[in-house]
Amino acid sequence: MIKYLATASLLLAGVYLSTGPSLAADPGITDTEIVIGDVEPLTGPPALLGVAASIGHKIAIAEANAAGGINGRRIKYVLEDDGYVTARTIQGVKKVIDVDKAFALLGISGSGQSIAVMPLLEKAGIPTVIDVAPVKFLWEPPRKNVFVVGQSYEEGIIHLVNYLAEKNPGKKWGLITQDDDYGITVRDGFDTVVKAKKLNVVYSGNYKKGQQDFSSDMLQLKDSGAEVFLAGGIIGENIAMMKELEKLSIKPVVGIFWPGRVEPVLKLMGPAGDGIYAVDYVEPFAGAAGKAFLEKAKGLLPEAEMKGINRYSMTGYAAAKVLISAIERCGKQPTWACTIAELEKTRNVETGIMAPISFGPGVRFSNQKLQIMQSEFPTLSFKPVN
Repeated sequence: MIKYLATASLLLAGVYLSTGPSLAADPGITDTEIVIGDVEPLTGPPALLGVAASIGHKIAIAEANAAGGINGRRIKYVLEDDGYVTARTIQGVKKVIDVDKAFALLGISGSGQSIAVMPLLEKAGIPTVIDVAPVKFLWEPPRKNVFVVGQSYEEGIIHLVNYLAEKNPGKKWGLITQDDDYGITVRDGFDTVVKAKKLNVVYSGNYKKGQQDFSSDMLQLKDSGAEVFLAGGIIGENIAMMKELEKLSIKPVVGIFWPGRVEPVLKLMGPAGDGIYAVDYVEPFAGAAGKAFLEKAKGLLPEAEMKGINRYSMTGYAAAKVLISAIERCGKQPTWACTIAELEKTRNVETGIMAPISFGPGVRFSNQKLQIMQSEFPTLSFKPVN
């Protein structure tokens, strides 16, 4: 009887030892594959941003797979469309985590959408690198498993408005922002410089998300006598504003934010978009780094997807490079814990299209260097200013 109990105990111990690690293993990884998930707006007006970001992820993943994957494992990219609707973002993230069993996440739609899914990401504990909408709520306070590549909206606006204020002393200012978290952030950055430099703001407007008609807003801007205008739209809104300014035959000095610093937007603005200023932390395609990035993409993407590339492809590429590198440093048996620890150890990672990326203990934001650019409509490009 004692011998029987001893044998049974050994068998049970063997079962426990053999099943314990597999029960505790992190999802999204097999002997041959590792799954990376993403949720982006692939339809609707912001699709210009979401599609481009996903293309950037695909470039980095294709580059890694062509070199043998992550320590021999091929990367599988799972992408969900949220249509820029927050409820769908939450559904998409749940699907990628619970159904597709992703090992890590990239991207995550817009600012409001990323904020909405933050409790879900924290609870899941999945390694996540956000690259589309860098808003402070995502890293303040720092979340253990969430890292953000980019620069804050506030700092971007502060940098742009400071530059325009120095170039246009004593001028009258106008501002319009969207009625959401993005708009609040833009306005906060603007107000910081207004107070510091005592700018003369003669027009301050607010538009509804999804608004298309800006005739009344721009007429008010004209009547105010504003000489410098911060257009706080994203894509379609900025296009509509510039078209209205053209109809009204006024041409203030215009500054836009990086969500609208994409060549298709400049094309749709037409000649009205010539000479506008923008701020960004990725290189313009007109420069050597931008041209090199496009050449890299040509060798890794289907020709049809090349048309969807814009500055968000660069931010997506950089974030994916950082995530892939962190997983790779974990060796043959990567885990969520190791990946998060390696992301934290990221130091001066070169991507070729922005300043080196670093994180650190308690630091979940890469804090990228900014530069000012100006548009050239004849060449449909943005070029750095001195």
